[in-house]
Amino acid sequence: MKYRAIVFEDDDNCRQLLCLILEKRGYEVISSADPTICPAYASHHGQCASNNACGDFLLTDQHMPHMTGLDFIASQERRDCKGAMMNKAVLSGSWTSAELSQANQLGCKVFRKPYRVSEINAWLDEQEPHIPADRLLTPFPTN
Repeated sequence: MKYRAIVFEDDDNCRQLLCLILEKRGYEVISSADPTICPAYASHHGQCASNNACGDFLLTDQHMPHMTGLDFIASQERRDCKGAMMNKAVLSGSWTSAELSQANQLGCKVFRKPYRVSEINAWLDEQEPHIPADRLLTPFPTN
């Protein structure tokens, strides 16, 4: 089974590194500096129109220009997003106790920058067996 990961990171170098880690594992990777490319944002009703997930994993930076990674994840939950909502990770070089609490409430894995590639790989190894082999992924528009 080929996994799909969605990466939102506004720093080009960090985004490229995350994509490289995932691609080396054989993942299909969708990446952007801006999480508002998500189809739910284009929806007139503000709800995810898909019945299937758009990805198996979501990795997002916490501090981005338009919103925080945690705000994005909370917004996606309100929009009934099915994409990677069980396997979500937020990365940041600085965390407040309130952010860590919010990440915990949202069920997010937290990574501190600079992170080790082995940490990311260990988390992915732990999560992969929980993804149903018969799961269907909806197409994710990339423009």
